[in-house]
Amino acid sequence: MQRKPLALVGSPGHLGSQSSEMAEDAPANSGDGPLVDPARPLHGRASLAEWLYAQSRAGRWGLARERFVAVLERSAKKRLTAGNVTSKQLEEFLAALHLEDLALATACADGCEEAWEHFYAAFRSYLHTAAAAILRRDSSSAEAGELADSLFAELYGLASGKSSERSLFRYFHGRSSLKTWLRAVLAQRHIDSIRAGRRFEELGEEDGEEARQKIPTGPQLAPPDPHRQRYVTLFTRALGAALEQLEPQEKERLRLYYAEEKTLAEIGKLLGEHESSVSRHLERARQDLRKEVENILRRGFVAANGSAAEPGLSEAEIALCFEYSAADTPIDLEKLLPRPKPQGPAAGKRPV
Repeated sequence: MQRKPLALVGSPGHLGSQSSEMAEDAPANSGDGPLVDPARPLHGRASLAEWLYAQSRAGRWGLARERFVAVLERSAKKRLTAGNVTSKQLEEFLAALHLEDLALATACADGCEEAWEHFYAAFRSYLHTAAAAILRRDSSSAEAGELADSLFAELYGLASGKSSERSLFRYFHGRSSLKTWLRAVLAQRHIDSIRAGRRFEELGEEDGEEARQKIPTGPQLAPPDPHRQRYVTLFTRALGAALEQLEPQEKERLRLYYAEEKTLAEIGKLLGEHESSVSRHLERARQDLRKEVENILRRGFVAANGSAAEPGLSEAEIALCFEYSAADTPIDLEKLLPRPKPQGPAAGKRPV
C-alpha cells in the first residue's frame, strides 16, 4: 500500500496533500505486524483508536469514541481485503482517511444539531458552486440552487428521527474529502434525473394503471452505477496521457515523491533544489495534472493503440470519474511513473 496516494481526487482547483501526509504522523509500528481480524479490525488497538478519534475532533459533536471506531471499522472492512491486511497496512489506511470529514458526516447522520449547523454553513456555498459547474450555469441561477438545495433537503429529511439510519451520509467512508463526495452525489443525481426523464418520456404513450405501476414511489436507493467501471477506465487512461505531457523534471519529482516515497528534503538534495521549491513545484504539478486530466476527459479520446474512441464527458461524468477512481482503483505509480532508463552505450559500439 502506498503511503502517499497521488492526490488528484480533491475538489477542482484544490489539491492539498494533507491526507496523504497524515500517515507519516500516525503511531509507529515496527514491521508489518500480525494480520488484522477482518470482523473487528481495531480490536486490541486502543492507542490507535484513541489517536484517530483525537485527530477527527469528533468530540466537538458529542460523538462517542465507540461510535466513531465502529465507523472506522466499517470503512476498513469496505475497502481492505479481508484476511490479508497487516497492522501496518491498517494504520496507513485509517490515518490517510479524511477523519474530520468522517466525524462530521457521522454526527450529521446521527442527527447532531451542532454538526448540521456547521455542515450547512460550511458546505452550502460550495454545493451551489459545484451544482453550477455540473449544469454549466451561473452559481446564482435557479437551476443550480435547485440542484444544490435538493441535496440539502434530502439529507436533512433522511436524518430526522429514526429515519437517520437511511441518511446518505452512511455511504461516506472518508476515503475522499466530503466536498469531493458531495460533488459526486450531485453529479450522480443530475445524471439520474436525465435518465429518469428519458424513462418517463417512454412512459408518456402509456395510459391507465399499467403506466402508473411503472412509476417508482417512496424513497428509493440508487442501484449501482452500470457505467462505474467505464468511468474508472477513462480516468486511468486520461491520467496516463496527462503524465506523458509533463516535463521530465516534473515527472521525476512526482516519481520520487509518490513512487519512491522520498521526503521533500531528500528530493531537494537529489535534484539540487531547496525543500520549499520542491514543495511548490509538486503542488503546481498536481494542479496542472488535475486540470489536464479534466480537459482530456472533456475532449474525449480518438481511437489509438487498440483503444476505442470515446466521446467527451460532461462535468457531472468527470466528477464521477474522479470519485469512483478514488474509491475503487489504487493508482499503479510504478507503471505510470517508471524510473528513467539508464543511458546505454553509444550507438554502434559494443559494451566491453
